[in-house]
Amino acid sequence: MVRGLLPYTTAALVIALVYTGWVFFSRWSENRRLEQTAAEQRLKLDKEITDKYGSGALKILSFYANPGAVARGQKTLLCYGVANAKTVRIEPLTERVWPAVSRCLEYTALRETRFTLTAEDAQGHSATESFILSVR
Repeated sequence: MVRGLLPYTTAALVIALVYTGWVFFSRWSENRRLEQTAAEQRLKLDKEITDKYGSGALKILSFYANPGAVARGQKTLLCYGVANAKTVRIEPLTERVWPAVSRCLEYTALRETRFTLTAEDAQGHSATESFILSVR
């Protein structure tokens, strides 16, 4: 009787081993794919950060007013961001500004004004950006 069951138990054991091997391989393969996807996303994010912050070069990241159009006497935020700058100035502001990745100043608008941001690095390079604040 045991000899009669031996071929069936051997076949069941082989099927179980093949199934177990397939489960382990598919999980390993899926984990490897997920790790590769995560690594690609990290590289993409690292490249975006490097591009955004200029990879050591002077760069104006942002310069805008929020809101960009205001009524006379209304306040707005003048916001700027620079990378790798040593000095920053905003004309015609008299308020002191300094290099920052993201900074906003409150400004009371009396008339339409052109604002110019100038950033300079330690090597003497400069970058400039301007916008006009509209007053209704």
